[in-house]
Amino acid sequence: MAQKRGRGEPNFDVPEGRPGQRGDLDLRLSREDRAGGAEARSEGRVGRQTGKRSTASRGASAGRGASGRGSARRKPRRSWIGRIVYGGVVLGLWALIGLAGLIAYHASQLPPIDQLAVPKRPPNIAILASDGSLLANRGETGGRVVSIKELPPYLPRAFVAIEDRRFYGHMGIDPVGIVRAIAQNLTRRGVAQGGSTLTQQLAKNLFLTQERTASRKIQEAILALWLEHKYTKDEILELYLNRVYFGAGAYGVEAAAQRYFGKPAKDVSLAQAAMLGGLVQAPSRLAPNRNLPAAQARAAQVLAAMQELGFASPQDVKVALAQPAKPAGIRGGGSANYVADLVMDVLDDYVGKFDTDITVQTTVDTALQAAAERALVDELNKQGARYNVGQGALVSMRPDGAIRALIGGRDYAQSQFNRATTAKRQPGSSFKPFVYLAAVERGATPDTVREDAPIKIGTWAPENYSHRYEGPVTLRTALAHSLNTVAVRLGQEVGPKAVVQTAQRLGITSPLQANGSIALGTSEVTLLEMVGAYGAFANGGMGVIPYVVSSVKGADGKVLYKRTDSGLGRVIDPNAVGMMNAMMHETFVSGTAKKADLPGWDLAGKTGTTQEYRDAWFMGYSGSLVTGVWLGNDDGDLTKKVSGGNLPADIWKTYMAQALKGQTPVPLPGLNRWRKAPETTASVANASPAGVLNQIFGDAIAPAAQPEAPARRAGRQQRAEPNFFEKLLGLGE
Repeated sequence: MAQKRGRGEPNFDVPEGRPGQRGDLDLRLSREDRAGGAEARSEGRVGRQTGKRSTASRGASAGRGASGRGSARRKPRRSWIGRIVYGGVVLGLWALIGLAGLIAYHASQLPPIDQLAVPKRPPNIAILASDGSLLANRGETGGRVVSIKELPPYLPRAFVAIEDRRFYGHMGIDPVGIVRAIAQNLTRRGVAQGGSTLTQQLAKNLFLTQERTASRKIQEAILALWLEHKYTKDEILELYLNRVYFGAGAYGVEAAAQRYFGKPAKDVSLAQAAMLGGLVQAPSRLAPNRNLPAAQARAAQVLAAMQELGFASPQDVKVALAQPAKPAGIRGGGSANYVADLVMDVLDDYVGKFDTDITVQTTVDTALQAAAERALVDELNKQGARYNVGQGALVSMRPDGAIRALIGGRDYAQSQFNRATTAKRQPGSSFKPFVYLAAVERGATPDTVREDAPIKIGTWAPENYSHRYEGPVTLRTALAHSLNTVAVRLGQEVGPKAVVQTAQRLGITSPLQANGSIALGTSEVTLLEMVGAYGAFANGGMGVIPYVVSSVKGADGKVLYKRTDSGLGRVIDPNAVGMMNAMMHETFVSGTAKKADLPGWDLAGKTGTTQEYRDAWFMGYSGSLVTGVWLGNDDGDLTKKVSGGNLPADIWKTYMAQALKGQTPVPLPGLNRWRKAPETTASVANASPAGVLNQIFGDAIAPAAQPEAPARRAGRQQRAEPNFFEKLLGLGE
């Protein structure tokens, strides 16, 4: 019976061995059926032409597929050069990505670009002499800011030639320079060259530390690019020249020129410019005052580079090489630095806070400063070892207190301690004028008589320098010959407190002990105080405040301070001034200062020697100049009999002879009224029985106690007139 046709399920089975029938439906995906099948077929054809086949069966199809896969594995490989190039490109891309990230990271450590600003340069204090010449610079930089326009063209070019010859062509970073530096460093031992441009060096100086790390170099490069964007080349070069370090505390080309050559940067020669240009590579090693041969060799390299770049002509270079630069010699370490130190000590009294350069005009005379330094240093060099004295100081001022010269020690380079302003030492007999002034203000005169004889106060028994006693003497003679017993007696008469008050009224500010020994100068004072106090005798009785600053100006020329006449007012009566000048004038005529006398000048003053020759002083003045000298040892070691009348007197005379040379002599106030007539019988009478009677009956009855009229003094020059008691006793004519 026929079966009923029905709808059947599809059958995907393929009977084996019947490939050509309907059931032979192969639905498996071949290589040709996949994406890129055409390419696979093409490869298959190639495979069929070259490969071996056995049948055209399904196994052959499978063989074709296998052949295609084998062909794909055997694709031609890249050459080793291609691999290197490919790898290099990949590595380069990753390196760029890494570098960009590194730069971004270090840039993030810097302030935002819109907040970057060149930090202000620390202000410089230019300290000038009275004639406007530079004495010294003070401040962190050591010199003022200079404009590139005021410099000779070859000076900035020297730095470009040796430090960054492509300065005007790069944008802050010089790849060529970096490659060249690396190449040269590889051929030498150590680090021969750096690849930093001037802009990078400036960036480091302005914003970064001096550490040598990759991080700092990256930040340096970033900042250099910012500087190049912000400023012109000349502005960058000007900033660089004013900020770079030259050693010896000198920042900037002006400070360096002054430090090494003693002149402003605008006046340096080509040879000096080359030396400055070469110095920045290694300031300590190449400093001309420490290693001149190395500095000159480096300068020769700079000159060669300048010639090569056309910055200097061959002829100019030849001259510069034939006459290499040398540092300016600064004798004694530069005594003007003692003046500069004093200026810095008092500057706050005149100006407040300032953040730009300022100029301080002083009262110091450069010629007198040099003369004072020579006088002091030469004498110590010649006699110091023999007398065991190692230090000294000198102060010289006008009678109004304007300091004209100040030497604080033998050698500033060896010791910056200012013995003129800071060291407190016993003044010895140079303090006696304050004792005598107190007595004069209480009625004594130059011809008042006092006994030079042993005296004892408690257990203290002061003696004279000579260990001899003269008996009754006038105050004039006693002060001129520095008789200790008379000074002590006067001190007891007026009282130690009165002596202290008198000294303080004249300007002594150091603490003074009101005791019996104050009459012999046992309380310590400074040399500057003493010279200021003596100024009142020289100017007629007006109190003096020593000063060194006359004016202060800002960088824009604005006057920040100008001194006006000021002082302590009248501190001595004019008549008392005359008597004091007469007595201290006698020290130059017949007393302890006789060897320091200068013919043609009326001079007055006092010597001083402390116990066991520890300190030696000489205080002297004319009507136009007051000068004091101190000698001794910093450690208080005893000298070998240095007294005020020997070495200090020699120094004082040497200096004053130079300082007063060519000037018209100025009379001492009141001297002529009380001047002693040439060799009268005053001293003889004081030693005679009549002199004793004068002492017994008091000063009031002694004719010499009253000032003499000029006519009478003139008559006494011909013949000494006997006094009342000499006539009574039949003495004289």
